[in-house]
Amino acid sequence: MLLLHGIWMVGLTMRRFARGLAEAGFEPEIIGYPSIAGGPDAAAERLADALARGPAHVVGHSLGGLSALQAAGALPGLPVRRIVCLGSPVCGSGAAHALSRVPMSHLYFGRSADILHSGCVEWPARFEVGMVAGCVPRGLGALLARFDGPHDGTVSVDETRSPALADHIVVQASHSGLLLSTDAMRQTAGFLRCGRFEHARPERAE
Repeated sequence: MLLLHGIWMVGLTMRRFARGLAEAGFEPEIIGYPSIAGGPDAAAERLADALARGPAHVVGHSLGGLSALQAAGALPGLPVRRIVCLGSPVCGSGAAHALSRVPMSHLYFGRSADILHSGCVEWPARFEVGMVAGCVPRGLGALLARFDGPHDGTVSVDETRSPALADHIVVQASHSGLLLSTDAMRQTAGFLRCGRFEHARPERAE
């Protein structure tokens, strides 16, 4: 299993999540890449190198999830199994749009700007993609963007939805908090095993 971090982050930020997946029986490997200077192209290159050793699941936080989806679509032979995105704005990021109006904002996003603005709502149907979104509104993005519905402080829940997803679930976590959430880890492990999240069943009326 391969893990990709988000923008402005490094591989170390995925360590706690990787440890949780290891405790669930997986063998995670964190893939670092330069999210500003290299962007999704650099992530795709590192991902392809790692997958050259054999098929694997991929878990990506925010930009990492978008990069995994873009790579899987651009490289048809990439041996990806299932992908789990953690708070990835597949419909484009409203916070990124808002920040783009700030002078010199290109320095904040670098080569990741395009995919953060446009998102990635379609990908090949040959693999299943699950989305774990957060709904704790704590983060700098909330100061920049006006979210109409639930959000994780950086990305709105609506921005994480796509008809192409095999499954979608919302957990109690902020955007960065997804990386520390035991619920997000448990749901990710479940999706990687069976292609579905564990949704709460409605209580039956007596």
